[in-house]
Amino acid sequence: MTKIKSTTVLAVKHNGSIAIGADGQATMGNTVAKSNVKKIRKLQEGKIVAGFAGSTADAFTLLERFDEKLNAYGGNMKRAAIELAKDWRMDRYLRRLESMLIVADKEDILILSGTGDVLEPDNGIAAIGSGSMYAQAAAQALVSHASDLDSYKIVEESLKIAADICVYTNHNLIIEKIS
Repeated sequence: MTKIKSTTVLAVKHNGSIAIGADGQATMGNTVAKSNVKKIRKLQEGKIVAGFAGSTADAFTLLERFDEKLNAYGGNMKRAAIELAKDWRMDRYLRRLESMLIVADKEDILILSGTGDVLEPDNGIAAIGSGSMYAQAAAQALVSHASDLDSYKIVEESLKIAADICVYTNHNLIIEKIS
């Protein structure tokens, strides 16, 4: 799988809801270029939420293509993700894009990468970016040991932990909950 750094995106499915969030930091090399980038986008009138890590321009291209696939397949997120992954891997232009996506609807979370991966996490937790392992570990602990929290709060607390540890992740969070 492609290693994308310089951000953290986390999605959690817990107690009947899904939340997805990301920090707002954009870096150029070792320099913070912007601290309030919105890396979470609503698609299909808010029925699907996507988060991205990697090159912003590349991510926007992929989000546009994903939205086109959603329209072509009647809003079927899994089918659209598979079709995008096939194009992403085979198309000469798309395969050069350096980005990853997490997409979620009210039932599922998927990770999409340029190597053709469409992964559905077994445990309802998906993370991408440089702080992903910190956020994922925190989310797993919170799901296991603080089960009274909802998905939104788990994403929020996990991203805060990641921001405390990862220098490419900040505390300017955008989080969306899908009920």
